[in-house]
Amino acid sequence: MKALRVELRRSIAPWAGLVLVGAAVTLLYSLSAPWWKGLEAWDEQWHSAAQWVRFLLVFLWPMVVGAGAIAGLRDHRAGTEDLLATTARPAWQRAAATAGALAFCLVAAYLLVFALGATLVVAHGGYFHLAWLPITAVGALAVVAGGWLGMGVARVFPSVLTPPLLALSSLIALVFLTVSQDPVSEPEVVVPNQITLLSPALGAMRNVYDTVATAANTGQAIWLTGIALTGFGLYAAATTRLRVLALAPVLVSAAIALPLLPARTFVLNEAASASVCRENVCLSRMHESTLDSFAPVAEEALRLLAKLPDAPTSVREVPYPAQNQGGIPRTADVVPVHFNGDPFRFATPSDWLAALVAGAGTPTCFSDLDGDEKVIREAAARTAVAAWFTGELKPLPDFRFIREGAAEPAGRALTALRSLPADEQLVRVTTARQVGLSCQGDQLAVLTGGTG
Repeated sequence: MKALRVELRRSIAPWAGLVLVGAAVTLLYSLSAPWWKGLEAWDEQWHSAAQWVRFLLVFLWPMVVGAGAIAGLRDHRAGTEDLLATTARPAWQRAAATAGALAFCLVAAYLLVFALGATLVVAHGGYFHLAWLPITAVGALAVVAGGWLGMGVARVFPSVLTPPLLALSSLIALVFLTVSQDPVSEPEVVVPNQITLLSPALGAMRNVYDTVATAANTGQAIWLTGIALTGFGLYAAATTRLRVLALAPVLVSAAIALPLLPARTFVLNEAASASVCRENVCLSRMHESTLDSFAPVAEEALRLLAKLPDAPTSVREVPYPAQNQGGIPRTADVVPVHFNGDPFRFATPSDWLAALVAGAGTPTCFSDLDGDEKVIREAAARTAVAAWFTGELKPLPDFRFIREGAAEPAGRALTALRSLPADEQLVRVTTARQVGLSCQGDQLAVLTGGTG
């Protein structure tokens, strides 16, 4: 214990922890990066904070490996390796003090960064669940594995070039593996997800309802434990034979972990996405606190839509991103709501109402592959239909980036629609609804009789 206290005072371990905290906080606060965007922001939900800190390991883990390598070179730089080898104290005990101090400081630094995010999450009223715990635990294990790996490699290759070369090679490997993890679209060169999960870093947070699969956490924990044991073994080994034996843990852990690691890293968080209903209005448990203010607006939307044939009878939140789950479900009896984005997060009740009746209660059809003209035409049609129900022509919250282009055709479509007899207006809005349910056709052309 005394040796550990000495290491904590005089070794590089405290400085490595400070660098880890400083680098993480600098990245989090100096860049307007994805970890500050929308409901997936690192300070909005518990598992968002945990996952974004894991994502930052792309940049932090190479620093950790480099710091471990510097620690591993200490005896070589001081020229005391032969002297220490003659002492009666076993080599592994001497190594344990240095490795333990480094591990303690790195884990404390990692948990401190997460604690900062967790404090902000509590302040923002984030939904509490335990999905963050295994993500954070594996991250803490990752920094220990990185530090010990650097120490072990530096002991085997005691060169001043070892720390920078280890850090650079680790950065290149992690960037490649992490960007290949769970791709939104199929890449030209397919890297099996099991291989990408050998990176201690996780991919970017794309959906607040996603969480890391249990198999991914388990497999990564086994793999990182093997790396840590091999790193410590290489650092403590005094002979070539022991160094060869030290490679066994990483080989065994790879053989165990690879079959366990899943083809998809992220799965739906069942607890957070479970429905909480009030009569005909259902939101996810994550947004249960919004139900009191949202339910009356949703009921009003259902009342307005009731004039349509085969009108929807309920409003339900859909906790699936269209890009990962094949699109938002489209059924005639349900008005889907997608809270996983800014439109509903920052909307007023009147904005909510307009968005719910837009498209006569149907979700959007456009995708990132559609051209600007198609998107603007649909936005104009949905805006006109919403105004037909509410009596107020206003931009829709989910089309905020194309308001200017959609405003004029929406006004023309609404004027053309209101100039028709009431029964013909109902027919055209109903037809536009059918287009929205099938995504086959042009809603603007339907509303204007083919002239819009």
